[in-house]
Amino acid sequence: MKTDVKRLAAEMAAIVLIAAAIGIAFNHRLLLEVFRGQESQAPAAAATATPSTPAAAATPLPLGLMQVKELVDTGEAIIIDARDRETFRKGHIRGAVPLPLGEAEGLISPFAERTPKDRLLVVYCGGYDCHDSRLLGEKLLAAGFGQVFIYEGGFPEWRDAGHPVAMGGE
Repeated sequence: MKTDVKRLAAEMAAIVLIAAAIGIAFNHRLLLEVFRGQESQAPAAAATATPSTPAAAATPLPLGLMQVKELVDTGEAIIIDARDRETFRKGHIRGAVPLPLGEAEGLISPFAERTPKDRLLVVYCGGYDCHDSRLLGEKLLAAGFGQVFIYEGGFPEWRDAGHPVAMGGE
C-alpha cells in the first residue's frame, strides 16, 4: 500500500515538474521581462486597436447567478434578453428588456439614445449553449457601452434557481 502511495506521489511530482517546464518554455520571454522589471508587451495589442476595430478587441465578461441576482435586486444594471420576442413572451427575468439579437441592428441605436453609455448592462439568452448574449454584448460594446457583461447561465439557470420571472409583454 505504501509503495502505491509513493508511486502516486512520484507521478504527481513528475507531472507538476513537466507542466512547470512547459509553462516556463512557452512564457520565457514574459518571465524575463518581469524579472527585468519591464512592462509586458502583451496588452499592447488591445491598446493599439484602431477606431475601425474596437469590436474585435472588446469582449463582454461573464457573471454568475449570484452576481446577476444582486444586480437585479439592487437595480444597478439593465438586464437585457437577447432571445427572440416569442421566447421572451413565454418567460424572462422580471424587469428584463427585450433586445433580440436578430433585430439588434435596428434596436441598438434607439436603445443607446435613451440609455447612458456608462450604465451597467447584463445580457442573457437561453443558457450555456446559447451564444446570442455574447454576440449582442459585443455589439453593445461596439456601440460605445463601457460596462457590458453576459450571464451565461441565462434564463434556464435563473428560472431553475427559483428567481422571479415574468411572462408576456415587453
